[in-house]
Amino acid sequence: MKRILGIDPGLQRTGWGIVSIQGNALSYIASGVIKTDGTDDVFARLVTIEQELDKVITLHQPTHAAIEETFMNNNAASAIKLGMARGAAALVPARHGLKVAEYAANTVKKSVVGAGHADKAQIQAMVKILLPQAPKSGADEADALAIAICHAHHI
Repeated sequence: MKRILGIDPGLQRTGWGIVSIQGNALSYIASGVIKTDGTDDVFARLVTIEQELDKVITLHQPTHAAIEETFMNNNAASAIKLGMARGAAALVPARHGLKVAEYAANTVKKSVVGAGHADKAQIQAMVKILLPQAPKSGADEADALAIAICHAHHI
């Protein structure tokens, strides 16, 4: 059995989701969102992401990890902060000895919905269909589960 941690990185909200796969059977394990305090400086927020993901990995013991690649927008400052959050989030599973796979957003969407330009609502709906035991979740949590599902399709 493989247990996959999917991470949707963000400085304000980092979604995480864990699924297991045994043969072709996909099962929901756990998911959540790490929220950082917007009044803290960037580095304190990175520490929060690192500490909370460390707890998730220690508790759920994933065997694989996957993270979404950073989407570049026109705001360089935002892109740099997102890159920092992504780096902090990717470092934690790597420190636990997990190889971290990276997927473009379009690859995740195509793997889960069947279309590379699916919207957030479509991703949430398909995650609920694929993982009916998962609780109703927000976009960050559903995206993290979608990343884990995408990785399950690629390993």
